[in-house]
Amino acid sequence: MSKSTTQSVLFPHLISKPILAAFDQEHSSADGGGLLLKAVDEELGLSAKLAACLRDAREAGKVRHRLDEIFAQRLFAIALGYPDCNDAQVLAHDPIHKMMAGRAPLSGDRLASQATLSRFENSIGPAELYRLVDTIADTVIGRHRRRLRSRAKQIVLDFDPTDDPTYGQQELSFYHGHYRSHCYLPLIGTIGFNKEKGQSLLCAVLRPGNAGAAMGFIPILERLLIKVRAAFPKARIRVRLDGGFGVPEVLDYLDSAGVEYVVGLANWSTLKPRAKKAQRDAMQAYKKTGQTTQVFGETLFKTKTSWPHKRRVIYKAEVIDYPGREPKENLRFVVTNFKMTPKRTYHFYCQRGDAENRIKEMKHGLELGRTSCSSFLANQFRVQLTAAAYVLMQELARKARHTVYRDAQVTRLRDRLLKLPAWVEESVRRVVVHLPTSFLGKAEWNKIAQAAGAFSP
Repeated sequence: MSKSTTQSVLFPHLISKPILAAFDQEHSSADGGGLLLKAVDEELGLSAKLAACLRDAREAGKVRHRLDEIFAQRLFAIALGYPDCNDAQVLAHDPIHKMMAGRAPLSGDRLASQATLSRFENSIGPAELYRLVDTIADTVIGRHRRRLRSRAKQIVLDFDPTDDPTYGQQELSFYHGHYRSHCYLPLIGTIGFNKEKGQSLLCAVLRPGNAGAAMGFIPILERLLIKVRAAFPKARIRVRLDGGFGVPEVLDYLDSAGVEYVVGLANWSTLKPRAKKAQRDAMQAYKKTGQTTQVFGETLFKTKTSWPHKRRVIYKAEVIDYPGREPKENLRFVVTNFKMTPKRTYHFYCQRGDAENRIKEMKHGLELGRTSCSSFLANQFRVQLTAAAYVLMQELARKARHTVYRDAQVTRLRDRLLKLPAWVEESVRRVVVHLPTSFLGKAEWNKIAQAAGAFSP
């Protein structure tokens, strides 16, 4: 690129001298910290494994960009906050992005254009998507197996649907009454170990907008249970689901799958009388204390036709105190095969809120909802790219566990560790990435880099 000051602005009065800001620094990047993500990916082998799932039907003689390079380019762009293919028009020349895709930063050819990336996204078929979902799950489970070995005593699987609003002519987009919009309904699965804080993404599957909460859940869980049991044969497996999954076929499968489960239930009219005494007790306790009160209980319950046998149902009768307003009664039910007390069981169920936080992090930090392709399969592929980017960001957070970023979410990790201005030099022998001397977090950055495989020269 030739130097140019056409994109420049003048600030004549900010300090004692006029300031000219010009976008003319060649061989530079705003994403110098992206090398950390590249190192994390090399250690996991994630992008290489995922690219190997795809079939390249292009004519070999006309290929300028290998499939693994295109995949890496798209994956890292999403992780660094560029969810749209349009951004490739400028980023194709970025030296850091070129290195993350496996090319030399200055002497290497430019990366793929927006048109090439769009064709790539629309070329992925159902069998390849199936393999991508499997490979992401295998990578995450394998990472934790190496980390924990025989120390995994309890595994918790959480699944939750979320809305993905659509605004165009996307295939299989439907109006959903609960969310009051046309949307898709992705299903997100996470995995947690023992009493560790936080959960890891295990799978993300895009579904049509008219899907019920449990649509496709049983075959997905069945595949994942095989993988989890093979990796952790002695661990106790628990499945935690919200009320949308409380349908007979899901409960029947959970009973037969040999797992412990707790699943939300609707406030059925046939269940409410079972909790009448608990509601009275909660209200009496509230009148004495004036504070929010909870009373827990349990009952054995069987529907007339859809449940083949009695199941243990836990209920929480709650009176919520709202200052200046009338107290509100809140009655909740869950069905479970746990042996714990009703209070402990219900509190365990409420901990599924952490899995919901992971969904929010994907939606707001990595633009999970950027499913703007007209093809459903292309949008499914975008979801897999976003899921893979999130796996990398979660692994980066683990590398930072001995730093101030140990509990950081995607946005903070990106802003503090990855979004670093860099100037790149390339010689025959090496590449030097010059980062700012004024960067306050350089000690922490170096510590994370070493955890990801770097060493001091």
